[in-house]
Amino acid sequence: MPTAKEHIPLRGSERALLPGSRAVGPANPDERLEVTVLLRPPTNTKELSAAELGTRLPQERQHLTREQFEATHGASEEDIARIEAFAHEHRLAVVQVDPARRTVVLSGTVTSFCAAFDVELLRYEHPEGTYRGRTGPVHIPLELADTIVGVLGLDNRPQARGHFRTRRSAAGVHGLAAGISYNPTQIATLYDFPSNADGKGQCIALIELDGGYRPRDIETYFKQINLPVPKVTAVSVDGGHNHPTGNPDGPDGEVMLDIEVAGGVAPGASIVVYFAPNTDRGFLDAITTAIHDKRRKPSVISISWGNPEANWTPQALQAFDQALQDAAAVGVTVCCAAGDSGSTDGLNDGLQHADFPASSPHVLACGGTRLESSGNKITSETVWNEGPGNGASGGGVSDVFPIPPWEAGAGVPPTANLTHFKGRGLPDVAGDADPATGYSVIVDGQGAVIGGTSAVAPLWAGLIARINQLLGQPVGYITPLLYTQLAQTGAFHDITKGDIGAYQAGPGWDPCTGWGSPDGTQLTAGLSGKPAAKTARP
Repeated sequence: MPTAKEHIPLRGSERALLPGSRAVGPANPDERLEVTVLLRPPTNTKELSAAELGTRLPQERQHLTREQFEATHGASEEDIARIEAFAHEHRLAVVQVDPARRTVVLSGTVTSFCAAFDVELLRYEHPEGTYRGRTGPVHIPLELADTIVGVLGLDNRPQARGHFRTRRSAAGVHGLAAGISYNPTQIATLYDFPSNADGKGQCIALIELDGGYRPRDIETYFKQINLPVPKVTAVSVDGGHNHPTGNPDGPDGEVMLDIEVAGGVAPGASIVVYFAPNTDRGFLDAITTAIHDKRRKPSVISISWGNPEANWTPQALQAFDQALQDAAAVGVTVCCAAGDSGSTDGLNDGLQHADFPASSPHVLACGGTRLESSGNKITSETVWNEGPGNGASGGGVSDVFPIPPWEAGAGVPPTANLTHFKGRGLPDVAGDADPATGYSVIVDGQGAVIGGTSAVAPLWAGLIARINQLLGQPVGYITPLLYTQLAQTGAFHDITKGDIGAYQAGPGWDPCTGWGSPDGTQLTAGLSGKPAAKTARP
């Protein structure tokens, strides 16, 4: 019989080494670190049904305020007290308690954490740098088995990558067409975003895991495209901060692309950039901080970072998905880039992989197209795929999340892998992402043209901000509505040509571009419950 003090493995916490890693010695026993402990939702509260909420039009929904959510779905005082007692017993300091996010942040030395969670932390060398890591599971006391649902931060390996691609300086695979570029206002016009809104009164949250921005570049850019300079605020999470690297081909390109696209589409909205370290802990804490930010109150979150599902621990997948369900409860739309490496998502193991967090059924997954136009009219739009190794829209079928009920009639195929798992299909929607038809931006004082599905997430976030302004309330969890009520309303440009590797585009929804790129005016009308007259696409 196990004793009360015995440690048991925390389900789903098992870690493997990053490929190419090698241990070079124990972690510094005196190194101080912080760890986020995730707690269960209250046991006496009815679970929120994001799926039920999502099938209703915005005016039929009853979102919780952030204060209501904390009171009814935050961590209980009893569970928090148990973690505080555990920390005291193991010489760990409690540095932050957030009931709404259901998190307790602990601080201490490597030695103390190794004893508290019965793990061995080592230093590893990797082709892309060094990290503090572990293998196997985290262990927790038996009496906390029903209280703790995740422990993040012991391992600080890089968790995600930005899904942006800078156009190559050469003519590229598309010849003369490689010279096409747009600014966000041109894209908004081509996609017929409602012209009587600019996102005023809305807050767009951007999640960033590296790099930074320079206010001077933002001012220069928006003056260049004749728009008011948006209000941009940086928020530090877990010690992350606005830190431009000076390399326009590095993470600064991601940060500036997000700001300039979101601000260019919704110049009346305020933009808050949540900077966090590129770890699973930092990534999750940035998302939950944005969701539960009572001061700035974002109505839409744009996430342009991700990684194949296979590179995440089950506890992290569960924790992120739970946080995204919480976003739905408080009326926050989360737009996620679907990836830039086709159906394999950049892995070379012979399998197809969906990118996470885009594969969560509780986000709006954003795929990529190649967009050509004449004047203010679209002349051609196909799946973005520049060929092996050169970039292609992410998409496909999840190997983790089963197909949600609202996707059942969309024709989502089983995964192309041998398991034939019937999983969540992605993306849900798409937009211009090919660097050869990319976005003109300014990064670190230099002009550049950047693409990738990283551009599509803030593009859709800006559109959602405009729609929220017009409706006078947040759209919130929009994804099920696309499948159950909006797919046949003329709200999308159906992309029927192209592939991402293992999956082909076709009429209706497909695992390359979802329902397609937006017709913003039609989408707004559909969400208002009064679809506009359908117009033919050129």
